[in-house]
Amino acid sequence: MEFADAALLLGAGLAAGTVNAVAGGGSLITFPALLAVGLPPVPANVTNSVSVFPGYGAAVAGSWMDLPRGRLLATLVPTTILGALAGAGLLLVTPARAFEVVVPFLVLGATAVLAFQDPLRRLVGHPGDLSPRRRGLMIQVVVALAAVYGGYFGAAVGVMLVAALALVLDASLARVSAIKNLLSAIIGLTGVAVFTLAGPVNWVGVALLAPATLVGGYAGARLVRRLPSGLLKAIIVVFGTTIGLYLLWRSFR
Repeated sequence: MEFADAALLLGAGLAAGTVNAVAGGGSLITFPALLAVGLPPVPANVTNSVSVFPGYGAAVAGSWMDLPRGRLLATLVPTTILGALAGAGLLLVTPARAFEVVVPFLVLGATAVLAFQDPLRRLVGHPGDLSPRRRGLMIQVVVALAAVYGGYFGAAVGVMLVAALALVLDASLARVSAIKNLLSAIIGLTGVAVFTLAGPVNWVGVALLAPATLVGGYAGARLVRRLPSGLLKAIIVVFGTTIGLYLLWRSFR
């Protein structure tokens, strides 16, 4: 790999790790970078999934103090793993084109859910007013759907998780972001396990991207703790809209 290509991947990994911790969607930086250095789409997607995992792990470390204590996370881990396994399996056995057409609308829809969180809460009910059983079921469903998407494609899974969890959890956005980091790391680890065994991973690309996402992920998680909730929400909405429109343009060009 030439020096310019290596420098491109290092810079993309650093930026992606930071973006993933703050808003999600950093794969929209690393995936095009891998395409730019000459990888075909499927190996680039698989290599990207393996590469960004260390950044998610670092983001978890940086936001550990904001994670809730109790049974919630324990109940979400199996759902996340099963969903991610299903998504990774779909990537390996089905054509990508049909899903790529749907992806932009999923991202834009998730961003709209976060942007109009308060009106939607009035429509479906505030999390604090829902019965524990209904709230628990809603959380499981949205996490399962996000995990399937994350195992399949991964880009903007953080935006989807933040939007969905913010709608069904009565918690600060910093805490929601911390949960998003943990679930994203689990999705990433599941993808690493599947793609290492069965996917066409480019390990040179991983060696360049992974350390950079590690540094960026920790820095981004520390930054989130210092941002006001309103500003953090605005950043995620703007970034999610940008990602969705970019994917829409890329899908139909």
